[in-house]
Amino acid sequence: MNYYEIWCNLKDSHKDVEFADAVHVYLGELKRRGLIEDYRLTRRKLGFGPAELGEFNMSLACRDLAQLEQAFEVIARRGGDIEKLHANVYARVTDFRSALYRTFPDPQRQR
Repeated sequence: MNYYEIWCNLKDSHKDVEFADAVHVYLGELKRRGLIEDYRLTRRKLGFGPAELGEFNMSLACRDLAQLEQAFEVIARRGGDIEKLHANVYARVTDFRSALYRTFPDPQRQR
């Protein structure tokens, strides 16, 4: 499994619930379309964690890089319903950071 990790802060921290709703609608639609396997939205608790990673974390699970690439291709078209959902999330964030992780050890890894 591959995990596309996103960390961010909100432009307006008073709209945290609206942000969460927008994330669930957007990522839920990606999941419904089979573009991701699953996702989760988490928030830093009690201020613990490095400031440069931001207060919120979105973790998108993809079975392989091909699925992740397919999701990026759909999102990059910047059109249709997906773009509206994406814009409703992206317009609310600042300090965007991302990374790609994988399950370890890999299933094909020899021991």
